[in-house]
Formats: sequence, C-alpha cells, structure tokens
Amino acid sequence: MAPVAQTLVHETGDNVKAGALGKTKSGKALKIRSYPKFDSLEEERLYRKQHLAAAYRIFADRGFDEGVAGHISVRDPLLPDHFWLNPLSKHFSQISVSDLILVDEDGDVVIGDEPINAAAFAIHSEIHKARPDVHAACHAHSVYGKAFSVFGRELDMITQDSLRFYKNHAVYPQFGGVVLDREEGRRIAEHLGDGKAIILQNHGLLTVGETVDAAAFWFLSLDKTCQAQLLVDAAAQGSGHKKTFIPEEEARFSYEQVGTPAKGWLGFQPYYDECLAKTNGSFLK
Repeated sequence: MAPVAQTLVHETGDNVKAGALGKTKSGKALKIRSYPKFDSLEEERLYRKQHLAAAYRIFADRGFDEGVAGHISVRDPLLPDHFWLNPLSKHFSQISVSDLILVDEDGDVVIGDEPINAAAFAIHSEIHKARPDVHAACHAHSVYGKAFSVFGRELDMITQDSLRFYKNHAVYPQFGGVVLDREEGRRIAEHLGDGKAIILQNHGLLTVGETVDAAAFWFLSLDKTCQAQLLVDAAAQGSGHKKTFIPEEEARFSYEQVGTPAKGWLGFQPYYDECLAKTNGSFLK
C-alpha cells in the first residue's frame, strides 16, 4: 500500500504540490515559490522569453547541442497561435531574449530577422495546435536520449525519477528522416496524446509542458532517466541480475509527488538560478 504523506498534513496550496515542509519554530508559515502572477500579458511574454533563453543556455551547458539540431518553443501569451523559437544558426550557448524569433501558425516570421529551423516549425506547430494546454515544447539530440530511442520502447518504471513519466510518455515508432512535413508533425502530436514526453525512434526525445520551465525540466530528467535505463540494462545483461520494477500502486502514488506541472516548473528553478549567476544575466538582453 502506498504511504500517506503525513509530514504534509498541515501544509496547504503550493507547499503540498511541491512537497515542501515550511514552518518556523515560532509558527510562521514559509511558502515555496511558484509560477508568478502577472499584471499584463506583455509582462508574461517577457517572462516566458527570459526563461526560454535560459533553457537554451542550460541545454548547451549539458551538451544537448549538435550543430543546428534541436529547438525549444514557447507559446506567446498575447498571440496564442504564435510561438517563439531560436534562430536556426545561433549556438544555444549564445541565445539571448533579443535573438528569439516569433512565428505565426503558417511559419511566417512576425518578429525577428533570422530564419528558423523548418523541422522545428513542422513539429512544434502541430503540437501547439493539438494541445492547447501545452505552452512549450523541447526537442534536442541528447546522447542518452538518442541512444535509448533506437530500441523504440517506453521506459521501465525502475527508479523514482522514472516515475515522472509513469503512464505519461509515448513512443513514435518510426523514422522518416528530418521532419520537414507538417503531416509527420501531426502524427508525432497524435502519438504524444496527452502525455508530457515522447521518444522519437532513431531520433531523440521531445517533451512538453504548461510552462517552458516544466518542459525543459522534463527533458533534463528524461535524458538522465534514459542514461540510467541504459546503464541498468547493460549491467543486467552482464551480471545476470534481474531488474526490480516499482509496483503499480507505488508508481501511481509517487507520480503525484514528482510528475505534476507545478513540480516540473519548480524543478527548473535551480537551473535558472544557476544560469543567471554564471552568466551575470547576459541572456536577458
């Protein structure tokens, strides 16, 4: 039987969602940070662009760059059928807010003076169209993600971190070359369904979220989970030891602690803080 979270019985709101225990000896309540409230859509637009630019820098730091491959998008709050992307030829580590490109649902550049990745548009436009709840999507050719993708299979639920994707990820079971056709983008969106992640066979990983923060954190976690799975499978093959799978009830219970949108947003904040400190905020310009 899954345990009851007794330590949180006196917590409320965002603290419960985040698994945060916050009370001083004197009884003062301490609240975990959460997605901010904005006075205007223009203010929210800037916030989304700042966190999008940070996500690119963070992906570069973790080696998720490979030439001009890979892309992260975030929906524009002022024009919900438009989204922001990176310019095609700029390295992830150099991307700032002012570099970001706004495109419409036809792929036409509305703000910016650089071309975008055609594959990015083919995939992201269809995901944003199919999933109104999704405000951001991440795709990159990370090493462990593309290594695991060749098996065309879902992850095993064998670690606590893998439970972020419990019954919430899918596999796109074919490879049709570089995705330049919106029809293939539609098929990817169909296979994704209402999940947060999809493993693109022989290609790599793609994650989505209600915020760019959550989508980026899911990607970071998914790539590490693929790495762990590859290590476990190799060790099991070499040693003959059997893997221990997490039972359904515990997996279902734990997902509510580790796999929610609020937890995804929160999981990204330490990375954002680190990026801000390491770059002195250079990505904000």
